[in-house]
Amino acid sequence: MLGISKEQQVLINEEIRSSQLRVIGSDGAQLGIMSSDEALNLAEEAQLDLVMIAPQAQPPVCKIMDYGKYRFEQQKREKEAKKNQHTVEIKEIRLSLNIDTHDFETKVGHAARFIKGGDKVKVSIRFRGREMGHPEHGLEIMKRFSEALAEVANVEKPAKLEGRNMLMFLAAKPASKASSKKQAGAENSAKEQ
Repeated sequence: MLGISKEQQVLINEEIRSSQLRVIGSDGAQLGIMSSDEALNLAEEAQLDLVMIAPQAQPPVCKIMDYGKYRFEQQKREKEAKKNQHTVEIKEIRLSLNIDTHDFETKVGHAARFIKGGDKVKVSIRFRGREMGHPEHGLEIMKRFSEALAEVANVEKPAKLEGRNMLMFLAAKPASKASSKKQAGAENSAKEQ
């Protein structure tokens, strides 16, 4: 039972200590309430395992099944569920107070690509030396950046000065999430053809 957490551990065969059990056969038929010894004998006759599937029930419910196959199916379902979930990452875009127009447009393009991919974007400006005296220039750049991405993103957290850094968080608009998934699906089907 490697890789199984404590709450996922299932009692099988001799590990079951309850005196009375409600037993379900390998075909799903109710076999009734019996002692754990009787249930274990039935499982051994069928060359299968006795697995406790509902320990909180009164009396506990056990099923006669192939435990190895059961674990394999369970791990397969868990792997499939993990494969289908998308974790939202936070991608960082760093700007500076004296950023050139082309560099700015390039950063906007990168941010748009990240947001369309379903990630959030953290925009940061680091103030150096005398730049600390003019945080309004940083706010102006942040405002320009959020306006450039207004079609695909909402400002999740507005620009705020924290120490020497000014930070702003952008996330995809709710409607654009659905359309980006459709686009991704269309691109995948186009690649397959």
